[in-house]
Amino acid sequence: MSWTVDGVRISRVVEHVMPFPIDFFAEATAADVAAEPDLALDFVDAHGRYRMSLHSYLLETDGRRIVVDTCCGNGKVRPLIPEFDHRTGPYLADLVVEGFAPDTVDAVVCTHLHLDHTGWNTRLVDGEWVPTFPRARYLLGAADIEAWGRSDDPLHAPAFADSVRPVLDAGLVDPVEGDLPLVGPIRLRATPGHTPGHLSVWIGDRCVITGDVLHHPIQCRHPGWTATGDGDPDLARATRRALLEEAASADALVLGTHFAGSSAGHVVRDGDAYRFVAED
Repeated sequence: MSWTVDGVRISRVVEHVMPFPIDFFAEATAADVAAEPDLALDFVDAHGRYRMSLHSYLLETDGRRIVVDTCCGNGKVRPLIPEFDHRTGPYLADLVVEGFAPDTVDAVVCTHLHLDHTGWNTRLVDGEWVPTFPRARYLLGAADIEAWGRSDDPLHAPAFADSVRPVLDAGLVDPVEGDLPLVGPIRLRATPGHTPGHLSVWIGDRCVITGDVLHHPIQCRHPGWTATGDGDPDLARATRRALLEEAASADALVLGTHFAGSSAGHVVRDGDAYRFVAED
């Protein structure tokens, strides 16, 4: 899949797609999911589970290459989530096919520092985790660096150790506080709630890469639903509603960081909520 918005070419590399249970959103029921037939196949599987994609977006403009989110990574020890544990996928080869060989990447943006957004920040070389993108600047939310750098969370602390700490130690990290213009129309926007330093990526006002402000299209219908991992649920809800309203008002292309299928579509108002209209 690829798109061009305001002169920025956007493509996508999928690491893997997997099901998530109904209770990934605390308020959801099976009946809620069944009531959304438009979500079938691409976004909900035959067992009524959410189909979630782990992928990176690749941005290219003015000769600069930017990778947004780096999925789970290969060889990472993640026993709490078997699908993330000791992976051996072709992600790096797929980047090369898209013209993004690791040593040609100028910047890596992690929307936040959870384990499924940082894994390919590093790769294992001679028994050590080293930066995958050696000439890139890694743009990471400053508040996330602070929070996860002192956390002993059994899920995310190991990911910080093997996927964030090595790029910090290599001097490749630029901490991001608040909004930040990158190149051309690309800018980072602070969208806290899921994590304290969460970022989304806007291309002008015509396209947004959501990060985990939205995990799944069903949250357009239910923007108040709390996702597993939302650090501040009330702030996450407010941030989500603001992003949905801005995207709907601008008729922006919405690129969901975990949306399966094409991952792309538009948000339209529907009563006091919204509806996601997917692109083919």
